[in-house]
Amino acid sequence: MNNRINQLFESKKENIFSVYFTAGFPKLGDTVKIIQELEKNGVDLIEIGMPFSDPTADGPTIQRSSEVALKNGMSLKLLFEQLKDIRQSVNIPLILMGYLNPVYQYGMEAFCQKCAEVGIDGTILPDLPLDEFDAEYRKYYEAANLHNVLLITPQTSEKRIRQIDDASAGLIYMVSSSSTTGAGKKVEDFHQDYFERVQNMNLKNPRVIGFGISDQATFANACKYAQGAIIGSAFVTAIKDSDNLEKDIATFVKSIDPGR
Repeated sequence: MNNRINQLFESKKENIFSVYFTAGFPKLGDTVKIIQELEKNGVDLIEIGMPFSDPTADGPTIQRSSEVALKNGMSLKLLFEQLKDIRQSVNIPLILMGYLNPVYQYGMEAFCQKCAEVGIDGTILPDLPLDEFDAEYRKYYEAANLHNVLLITPQTSEKRIRQIDDASAGLIYMVSSSSTTGAGKKVEDFHQDYFERVQNMNLKNPRVIGFGISDQATFANACKYAQGAIIGSAFVTAIKDSDNLEKDIATFVKSIDPGR
């Protein structure tokens, strides 16, 4: 069966709009509603954050959302329980993003099997080394038709980028800058030379740009250099005090891409 990530990038070549949010935030029971509303408003791809107590790549906004979600009672086991019927109402690709520790505790083979069972299409685990993935876990991912999405940064060498491209089967996550996640960057803050360098490498996998994409200008700029872009902190901020997720999600999506 073709993975939904591949289907998306085969059918749509540009302006892919991906949104990250933390499962169990702002309220424990909001996870499914947020996914449904994002799809309803035209988002193409969703990254569901698996909250973890010791994140290393997340800026303060996402760290705080993780803390709230954990206090709310979110766990990987509960997340899978919440998502068990998600494919009855949602068709777009879903990616779980987080850190290795909770996945190790769950068990990597069991985790991949559960992803397949509920309809997850990929994972982003920034602290899983490629060599370890290839040696230990690739077999579980392939059996589950699950993509391991790898990250590149402005510091990643051309040789390493090509190695990651060869090892990938869905998409490549381009980290826009050498900092943690977070909204508030301006278009001119991004490494345009890095965007252009990677664009000119003619990689086989499509790319999405993340970290610091927070408004219409930074989203549009990122989409000039990749097939799409990911917004996380700005969306988390937009929903953190929401008393009407339906309205606030619709307003947020339109603010980033009025054509949705």
